Amino acid sequence: MNLAPFRSVLTLPGVRPLMMLMLFARIPPTAAGVTVTLHVVTTLDKGYAAAGTVGFATMIGLGFGSPLMGKLVDTRGLRFVLALSLLEGVFWVTAPLMDYYVLLVLAFANGLVAVPMMSIGRQALTALVPEPHRRPAFSLDSISVELSFMVGPAAGVLIATKFSTGTALVTIGVAILVASAVLFAVNPVLVHEDEVVDGPPPKVRQWLRGPVLAALIIPFGATMTLSGMEIASIASLEQAGKQGWIGLVFVVMCAASATGGLVYGSLRRVPSGVVLLAGMALLEIPVGLGDGSVLLLALALIPMNLLCAPTITASTELISRHAPPTARGLALGLQGSAFTFGVAAGQPLAGVAVDQSGPPLGFVVAGLAGLLVAGLGWVFSRQRQAVSATS
Repeated sequence: MNLAPFRSVLTLPGVRPLMMLMLFARIPPTAAGVTVTLHVVTTLDKGYAAAGTVGFATMIGLGFGSPLMGKLVDTRGLRFVLALSLLEGVFWVTAPLMDYYVLLVLAFANGLVAVPMMSIGRQALTALVPEPHRRPAFSLDSISVELSFMVGPAAGVLIATKFSTGTALVTIGVAILVASAVLFAVNPVLVHEDEVVDGPPPKVRQWLRGPVLAALIIPFGATMTLSGMEIASIASLEQAGKQGWIGLVFVVMCAASATGGLVYGSLRRVPSGVVLLAGMALLEIPVGLGDGSVLLLALALIPMNLLCAPTITASTELISRHAPPTARGLALGLQGSAFTFGVAAGQPLAGVAVDQSGPPLGFVVAGLAGLLVAGLGWVFSRQRQAVSATS
């Protein structure tokens, strides 16, 4: 594997400290889902259906709020959006005091104003890295996201079980406030010095078409197949009485994705994002052959997860290339919404299939749905783009 492209990126001014800062900033949000679930189930004693409803409300809020926050980054600046983290911090710090129904309503409201740490990191990285080096840069960013998802949920569970779910919720709030304060002080640039930003920004309908739409369809399809895979994997191990191995299987998936990101970032010529998505979806279909066996299931999950980070990287590359710099926050916010709504679509889709015929069908249905989404992305990717990213 050629690591020279990664070394070149990491030697660029500001890249290494930005990546370290964003790794820390992204960990608290990744801990939120499992921590809230534990809080609702164990502390509020409301059950998993009630916890899932809070999670769904949060996802809907994030789905609509992410492009709103991205638009505010474009028009009002990063510091204005980071100032809203005060509202997010207050929510998490006071969440232990809320009853279930107040938590449900405010979880949706918090999603609307949550600071989009994932897209801010990508936007700042785009501004620091020239286009020829963005593939390895975005690959490293995808690996960083995988690391945050490996650390965040585990840390949330550890604090919740060692101390209390209330302590875990407060810790998330404090960590978000600290990360936002550091980002506020650093105030990274969000537009590359070589990009032209003179004149009025182009209208959304001029650039939200063709490749940019494909770039949004790709993460929707990726998270839909991944969330379906997760539901089917959990069901497979639970039905076999091996639920204690779920964490290890998920670590294998994250490690495979990170490995794929390293390989993808080192290549000069790569498949398109829709081809990578189609590959992910196709490789998910036979995963059910490992049903009930920890070893076989983990091995069967590796090939499709090798394409996970590359698929997300390809989507971000398309956005950085085709979305105008004055609207990149909105474009990356829409990408965040695509991630969120993909999860919201994939979980019930696979869940219904699992309930009807068992975990193997869950993998098949999620994979076939991913292939359909990849086909739609291919159609949009063939359209011509009216506005370039440097306009």
